Amino acid sequence: PNSVQGMRWGIKRISNDDLRQKFVDATVPQAEVLGVTLPDPDLKWNEARGHHDYGQIDWDEFWAVVNGDGPCNKERLATRVKAWEDGAWVRDAALAHARKQHERAMKEAA
Repeated sequence: PNSVQGMRWGIKRISNDDLRQKFVDATVPQAEVLGVTLPDPDLKWNEARGHHDYGQIDWDEFWAVVNGDGPCNKERLATRVKAWEDGAWVRDAALAHARKQHERAMKEAA
């Protein structure tokens, strides 16, 4: 909703459509190198435009994913929770080290 105003003010320099096109044009060759199939039957190179053409975006699916109802959401969140829990010892060690540093500094200042 604020894209037009942002473009007018010069704080947004590239439209969403142009950013999407750049993303698709950069991602397709990477997918080809990796041997990954992209799930868009309309995706093809357009020689006349010098860009890839792609199908319509399913905005209902997009917003469902954004709102946490995507097909991989539970797995993604479980991975984040596990990473947080597994990293507790690192955070604890860093806090203990910071505490020791602070105590040493206080003793030296006294």
